[in-house]
Amino acid sequence: MAYSIDLSGRVALVTGASSGLGEQFAKALSAAGAGVVLAARRVERLKTLRAEIEAADGDAHVVGLDVTSIESIRAAVAHAETEMGPIDILVNNAGVGTTQHLTEVTAEDYDFMMNTNVRGAFFVAQEVAKRMIARAKGTAPGTYTGGRIVNIASVAGLRVGSRIGVYCMGKAAVIHMTRSMALEWGRFDINVNAICPGYIDTEINHHQWAGESGQKLIQQLPRKRVGKPQDLDSTLLMLCANESHFVNGAVIAADDGYGL
Repeated sequence: MAYSIDLSGRVALVTGASSGLGEQFAKALSAAGAGVVLAARRVERLKTLRAEIEAADGDAHVVGLDVTSIESIRAAVAHAETEMGPIDILVNNAGVGTTQHLTEVTAEDYDFMMNTNVRGAFFVAQEVAKRMIARAKGTAPGTYTGGRIVNIASVAGLRVGSRIGVYCMGKAAVIHMTRSMALEWGRFDINVNAICPGYIDTEINHHQWAGESGQKLIQQLPRKRVGKPQDLDSTLLMLCANESHFVNGAVIAADDGYGL
């Protein structure tokens, strides 16, 4: 018997959807039947993705979002729900990184990463969760069927790496943030989980894999390969599915064994 995950009737908000993992997450959710709200700062890129999703008979809406701004977060979530209805699924994906030794990190570098990767992720989840909780209590309109929040952390949050120390610190914070949210919000039928991707070939890092340093890194990986964004589809869809109601507070490494 075939088994499939059907997200028809669900509305998913994907942050950082203009490229890389966020773009693929949006496509995967749409293919599973969800209506998708595409959120990022690069709105023109989002419009291109929306056209691609709609060409495949999906339903997508574009909203500008700067996760470092509380006002932008509130406005984006409100606009998303006005256009597509209550948000059932949040994929908290927006993130940034730099490569440098710890002694080279400036206050600006530190704030740049922490404000996006930790503070931004927290307040996006908080804004969405407030609305999910209100629906669970019956104090806000909408049919409540159980919320799903998936925070995108990293294998770097589970093990440290050279020259990405602050990034590792931030992603470790996202992991603990996920567990805290799962503990507090579970009673409202909100499941909060985290995916920790390993090395994935995306638009941002594609150029590095052909170089000497990239090839050296690949040789250190258990199966001498990097992943593709599509390799995370099954993990994401499982965590977003109605059937995953018993999975809460999980931190799932999707890293091809790198963290072992």
